[in-house]
Amino acid sequence: MIDKYDDIINLPRHVSKKRVPMPIQERAAQFSPFAALTGHDAAVKETARITEKRIELDQYIKEELNHKLQILIKKIEENPKIKVTYFEPDDKKNGGVYITIIGRIKKIDEYGKIIFMTDDIEVPIDEIVRIEGEIFKTMELSF
Repeated sequence: MIDKYDDIINLPRHVSKKRVPMPIQERAAQFSPFAALTGHDAAVKETARITEKRIELDQYIKEELNHKLQILIKKIEENPKIKVTYFEPDDKKNGGVYITIIGRIKKIDEYGKIIFMTDDIEVPIDEIVRIEGEIFKTMELSF
């Protein structure tokens, strides 16, 4: 059987006498992918990223959180270990994410409304939705 390229298939490849061969690195760059829509992938990922809505707390839960904060303020020298869930607003779109951390309290800034943890995490008091810990189980919560 005769193929249409049989007459040239075994010929040596052409080598220019005027130009220096291109280095392999530069040759490879010719075939690298081309992104026609710069930033498109990032925009798609950002749109697909899911955020949660902020929960509005009722008065009962707000009072409970306030009472627990007062207990923590009184016992701050003990560096109580707590589990805190708080809302972190998203910078780019509506909503945010709920974060739960476990750690020991280093300081509470009542004026700035921030809880400083020993592992350098700062928790905004106004964004807290839940506080738990052994310190609350041994004390009477009356509110």
